[in-house]
Amino acid sequence: MHPSFIPPRRVKIGDAAAFAGTTPRAIRHYHEIGLLPEPERGGDDRRRYGYEDMVRLLWVRRMADTGIALDDIRDAFAGSAPGGSAPGGSAPGGSASAGSAPRGSDDDDIAAVLERLDDTLLAQEAELRRQRAAVRRMRTRGSRAGLLSDVVTERLATVPEGSLRQADLDTLLVTERIFGPLGAAIQATRFIALAGSPDLRAESDRVDAAEEALDDTVAVDDPRVAQVAAERHAFEQKLEAAMEQAGLDDSDEALLDSWDAGEISDTGQTSMSVLEAVGKMPYDFSPARLRCMELAVELGARG
Repeated sequence: MHPSFIPPRRVKIGDAAAFAGTTPRAIRHYHEIGLLPEPERGGDDRRRYGYEDMVRLLWVRRMADTGIALDDIRDAFAGSAPGGSAPGGSAPGGSASAGSAPRGSDDDDIAAVLERLDDTLLAQEAELRRQRAAVRRMRTRGSRAGLLSDVVTERLATVPEGSLRQADLDTLLVTERIFGPLGAAIQATRFIALAGSPDLRAESDRVDAAEEALDDTVAVDDPRVAQVAAERHAFEQKLEAAMEQAGLDDSDEALLDSWDAGEISDTGQTSMSVLEAVGKMPYDFSPARLRCMELAVELGARG
């Protein structure tokens, strides 16, 4: 894997804030109120954030964006198991007012003030609609799946209740942050297929465990690296065949056509480039595991 594409195993608070779309000050506040656990610190005594820390931070930000109070979010994390129902919340309202126009101002000045006020109210109205839609999704889905974008939630609507794992939702949340709602909706196809096949899910777990076993004690040229890469490639071919047989690839094509036609709109979630994400989203991958991923990609390119 090219050095510039190797993700960090832990990141500093500035990169964590940039990836999550917040500020270091906000993250420190989350630590102070017990909403976000303190991460490990490096040799310079500065906080270092890993994958689990970032996933928690992303969920906190997504829940806060729906209007849920920080105290309620903290209670939800403290009182429910991962993947359990996320709390509902009432979206905060807001009012805007404009001061009196100064004496001597003409109608154009007053019109400009009113136009700004109207824009502010329209923005607040749109935000309230977005928050209400998110709360309705959360109530309907009964889990954090409702915090994902509309297009992703709708894509997962046919999945049997309880068949999605928290790790699945974590992955979709990160993907949505990087590639936007469309990227996460396409990736959801994978989890739909896994949810519908216990055998595929078991095989996926086995390959995942084999990859996780490629830790820092395993050399990059260890024969197990190539073996696991071959197993990953074989599984991905099997999964792709299962998705094709189930017609999920046709669903992906229809989704892409609808997106291109403007029938599905972006929900406003900010995405970032892969290069930015590689530098800001930590994954605790050993050199051996990174090499395994690289070999699996090469096998896939050969067909």
